[in-house]
Amino acid sequence: MKKLFFTLAVLIIFIFSAYSTRKNEKHVIFIGLDGWGAYCMEKADMPNTRALMNSGAFTMKKRSVLPSSSAVNWASMFMGSCPELHGYTKWDSKSPEISSRVIYKNNIFPTIFQLFKDKNPDSEIGCLYEWDGIKYLVDTLSLNYFERVPDSDNNNRVTCEMAENYIKEKRPDLFAIIFDEPDHVGHVIGHNTDAYYEKVKELDKYIGKIIQATKDAGFFDKTIFIITSDHGGINKDHGNKSLEELESPFIISGNGIKKKGEFQESMMQFDVAPTIAFIFGLKQPQIWVGRPMNQVFKSK
Repeated sequence: MKKLFFTLAVLIIFIFSAYSTRKNEKHVIFIGLDGWGAYCMEKADMPNTRALMNSGAFTMKKRSVLPSSSAVNWASMFMGSCPELHGYTKWDSKSPEISSRVIYKNNIFPTIFQLFKDKNPDSEIGCLYEWDGIKYLVDTLSLNYFERVPDSDNNNRVTCEMAENYIKEKRPDLFAIIFDEPDHVGHVIGHNTDAYYEKVKELDKYIGKIIQATKDAGFFDKTIFIITSDHGGINKDHGNKSLEELESPFIISGNGIKKKGEFQESMMQFDVAPTIAFIFGLKQPQIWVGRPMNQVFKSK
């Protein structure tokens, strides 16, 4: 009788533990649009993105670090710190031009992917990208899956389809999808042009499909979506100090996020990683200078 009671007690504890884990399960889907300037949102036809803005919180004044270029800003976003500390300083940095202030493991400055993997070794973490430079900034040794999308220059649909498949098959806990647009259109045709607005409209369609994939996979209600960018642009360029180049959107919506609308607190690129760390209850390293955007969470 005692043995039966003990067996039942263990079974109940196991079931409760499994239920609690599922109940507290969290997923973050991070979508980056390279060269997506905040200035464009006054005119942009992006209904899926606006739906996330309406159901969550956002700022149109997140500022890039200088220079307002790609690698230095994606690095700051994923590494929670400034170029003077992580050492990636140029648009095409593949390794630090300044020695990183610290390296914890994997021969790279600590990233959000590394922090999450260290605390959750059984988690599924992925990164899908179009620009090859991303792979030097995300600590691929902390990822279960990373891949550059083939032939994506003129076909972002492939990126979307690969993201949908990965979401449905692997149910990632943390997944970054980085489109190399609207940057390409900005350079070739120009920012604030009809072609630029057509491209962001197309990308918004893919954002909708990625959101739908989380519904199909059965974890939409446990997911936080983040949509953001590394920099904006002006005319056919970026890298300088105009607000058109420096300001990019940050949109966050989903499980546990307030329907706050636009928030007025200042935000920098290096605040993105601490915000993701806060979602997962991760302790950020002392070397990170960014702050989580606590005001967007229902618990605050």
